[in-house]
Amino acid sequence: MLKGYTVPLTPQGKSSATPAPPWHYSSECIAIEYWADPAAVAALLPPGLTKDEKSAGRAFFWFLDWQFTGSNDEHTDPARYQYREAFVLVEAMLGDRPVNFCPYIFVDNDAAIARGWVQGYPKKLGSIFQTRSFTARNAAASPLEKGSRFGASVAAHGERMATARIQLEHKVDDPSTVFSRPTTIRRYFPSLTAGLHEKPAVNELTLSKMDDLNFSDFWAGSAELTIPEVQGEDMHALKPLKVGRGFRFGMAYSVTDLPILQNYVA
Repeated sequence: MLKGYTVPLTPQGKSSATPAPPWHYSSECIAIEYWADPAAVAALLPPGLTKDEKSAGRAFFWFLDWQFTGSNDEHTDPARYQYREAFVLVEAMLGDRPVNFCPYIFVDNDAAIARGWVQGYPKKLGSIFQTRSFTARNAAASPLEKGSRFGASVAAHGERMATARIQLEHKVDDPSTVFSRPTTIRRYFPSLTAGLHEKPAVNELTLSKMDDLNFSDFWAGSAELTIPEVQGEDMHALKPLKVGRGFRFGMAYSVTDLPILQNYVA
């Protein structure tokens, strides 16, 4: 009997791209608040989601430095399970419920891509970097204190996709005043069978359910963000018309479930 949570399936089940849930994540994050063209945001929303008129195109661009583990001390194998990620979240409405939606996301690790596709995140391979913070004092340490500056970038296929910089100004006591919306994603797997190319095998709106979500060392400050036009990509349609605050913080949560909000195939 072949075993494994994802392909490849093998007799021992050790070669799967990612282990079975529960999945546990810890990260250091940079997020930039900004406003894009509301029409461009609306054009990306799947059925069931509508434009949030009050948000006026509000979005967040995230950069994350992740450490992952399943149930077998995967965090002690950092070559396989440490990774970096960058994504956009746009604000939308699910009926009368304010939500986020993720239209673009880049990651530098195949296990993270596998987990993302299982959930519905449209992950593509990229190269992501962000300034780290160190406790040993030095001009390069970027301590978590007023005046510290951080930068981040994502590139794909040899092209710079986005660049961000922030400068810390003050701590945020209640992160829920910044991030309070759940994230929705679209789980989509096409069919290769002749005559069915336009009829996907899986097409669902899902909810990114985060168990035991918590934040630490949450700072806010000024921010810069650029999203240039790149051949072969569409993300520049969400370029910033106005940039708001920048944030630097720690975040952790676990994943054990994926609620299906709408099945477009059924």
